[in-house]
Amino acid sequence: MNWNKNLLHRHIALALGTLALSACGGSSGDDNASSEPSQSQQESAVAGDQARAESEPLPTFKDDYSPTGAFSDPFAEPTIIVDGNAVETDEKCVTNAEGLQECKPAAGTMALLEDGRILYLNALEGTENVELSIVAEFGEVSINDQSRLLSFDDNEQPQWFKPNPLRAGANPDGNDSETLLNGTPLDGVIDTADNTDKNDGALFCSDVIGLADGSVMAVGGTDYYSEPGVDGLPLGAAELEGIKNSRIFDAETNTWTQSGDMNYGRWYPSLVTLPDSKVFVASGVTKLLKPVYPEDPLNSGRNVVQTETYDPCSGTWTQNPSTADRSLPLYPRLHLLPNGHVLYNAGGQAFNPFGQGYDQALWNIVATFNPEEQSWTDIGYAGLPLRLDEIGLGELSSTLNITNLSQEQGSSLLGDVLGSASDLLTAASELNVDEETLKTAIAGGMRGSTSSTMLPLKPNENGEYTDVELLTAGGVPSYALLTNPGGYLPTDQSRIDTVRTNGDDIEYESRLTGSLNQPRWYGTNVVMPDGTVMVFSGGTRDGVVAPGLEGPIMTAEKFDPETGTWTEMAMGKRPRTYHNTAVLLPDGRVLVGGHAPINTAYLSHINLEDFGLSPNDGRDPSFEIYTPPYAMRNDRPEILSAPESLEPGDEFTIQVDQAEAIDKVLLMRRTVMTHLIDGDQRTIELPVQSRNGRNLRLKMPETSSVVPAGKYMLFASKNTDEGRVPSVSAPVTVTNSALECSGDTQMVDDTSDDDSLIDNLVGQL
Repeated sequence: MNWNKNLLHRHIALALGTLALSACGGSSGDDNASSEPSQSQQESAVAGDQARAESEPLPTFKDDYSPTGAFSDPFAEPTIIVDGNAVETDEKCVTNAEGLQECKPAAGTMALLEDGRILYLNALEGTENVELSIVAEFGEVSINDQSRLLSFDDNEQPQWFKPNPLRAGANPDGNDSETLLNGTPLDGVIDTADNTDKNDGALFCSDVIGLADGSVMAVGGTDYYSEPGVDGLPLGAAELEGIKNSRIFDAETNTWTQSGDMNYGRWYPSLVTLPDSKVFVASGVTKLLKPVYPEDPLNSGRNVVQTETYDPCSGTWTQNPSTADRSLPLYPRLHLLPNGHVLYNAGGQAFNPFGQGYDQALWNIVATFNPEEQSWTDIGYAGLPLRLDEIGLGELSSTLNITNLSQEQGSSLLGDVLGSASDLLTAASELNVDEETLKTAIAGGMRGSTSSTMLPLKPNENGEYTDVELLTAGGVPSYALLTNPGGYLPTDQSRIDTVRTNGDDIEYESRLTGSLNQPRWYGTNVVMPDGTVMVFSGGTRDGVVAPGLEGPIMTAEKFDPETGTWTEMAMGKRPRTYHNTAVLLPDGRVLVGGHAPINTAYLSHINLEDFGLSPNDGRDPSFEIYTPPYAMRNDRPEILSAPESLEPGDEFTIQVDQAEAIDKVLLMRRTVMTHLIDGDQRTIELPVQSRNGRNLRLKMPETSSVVPAGKYMLFASKNTDEGRVPSVSAPVTVTNSALECSGDTQMVDDTSDDDSLIDNLVGQL
């Protein structure tokens, strides 16, 4: 599957061949004859084309067309390295000479590279070797996670390659763990942090991001040990400590290298690219289960509040001033706004129903970070029609504090919370609250284990990109009333948060939209090149609260922003609940993978699949490809040529067939995601400025805050009775000349004059 062949070369050859034939046909032995074909020759050629089209019409739909799309059969890496030898097997794991399971990695994290290959990272490696309890044993049996490269050949056969180092190479001499007795004479007495280096630099629970030059950076991760624990004994209490490492994968050399360390160890941080191509990191926790820091007691019992900024030119991290501190959930949902601010959308990973930090009530507040002023501003209570600059925080807290309810109201409400989110609606009459108000309350507040998806950015009448719409669907709600974010059962609710920017001024509002057809925990959203949003995988209950006791959701759904409704689509072939992933491929299909669950009920891998629950017999290393209905057609548009490199503000020309039907062009950033979120995910609608034959003149947004430097895909689409039909994408690199090291990160030059001449030539044919 070669998605990145240079279409331009093919069409140049076609164009030159056509010109050559025209010249030969026009000479007829007369040196003064015109090189242009005669009118009769043109009419004959047209008639011939029409005759061929009438005799052999190409059907609109392929034989396998389905209005719901279809999933491929699952496929997985064919070999496992066991005791130094490659063992070919269809099994997920093989027992080595030490009696331990060696397993194929699952795609707990995925990144689409510029050349079309997929980099993916394992999650929770070593869980298959837990015999009794993951809590007691995982500090000893865990292993640093493997990475892999997946590609497809011209016959669409999958191929795998192992990067170097395989496990990304962090802390080869061990990590200076933040144990309770660290730095004292008793260091190491009650913990196993220093007894091995095989699990001191795991990629698991790092966040990943695509840098401007196309490399992928993984930040944070895990140092496993037991505390308390005794060396050599798989008994104790596991600790998952966040590490300070940042490491960069170079797609040209297929190697991982270490970059600068952060100032704080972070497990489950979030990254987002700033307009100047620097990287902002927030949250994470340094110690997950026992967050006690004798040297820093104010940070004990909560996530890391300090934020940092990474300079890709120097490879160093700088801690931001205290005004940039903020308490956030793990993997907070962060997005870059068109004015250059970073939005926190009141979503993240909370270890529901009890959360992680003593200050977690603050996670319900939507806020923005201003990189210029290095400060946060609260803009609203998530999902509710309240503006914090119009109502005092004290009044807001009082209004929503569950202790202000009467005993009768509290009993009724809490009873329904513990039952089902949808059952809450039946309590409306008892609470004397109308149903719509209650729906709004359920939708409000921090949402755990949910995607936060930026819908396509559209220019206003002045050509400016100022407004953002963010889709939040499913996940575990906090019901707006609980000071502790998160219940246990997911919701089917779907809401759109709208953020309007005017310079540093920001307005926020939220509205409910059509509900999912089924409540869904941990569904992965993918923006499609037809402007819709697909959600894949997930579970019927929170699989972190009670692992292995959730039912799998295998039916995908599609959200139409125009109608605000969800439609059930095709059903996947494999159950995928925790650590599932999905990325948009360059041809408009979706690669779906993952499933690396926590051991059942935090014990061992006990499979309860026969009871209708998710399979929990270990990770699933397989992938499937979802083909949407538009990719089952023979009439997809084709981009004939496009610039390889663009900057903000550029005007440029692309050549497309069916040009008269093309009414929308989308520039989509390549996905680099983990835990349902890619903070840099964005789709930008580029308005057509003018048309000339097959040429479409387009204009890039003016600022890097709308289109940060990096690797993108360009799709052109037309509207049909069955919905919008996009082309296969053309690869585009967006550069940022203001970046100090832009010479290193700018991988290709912009279209040259010669290229423009050829483009114009092709466009006239």
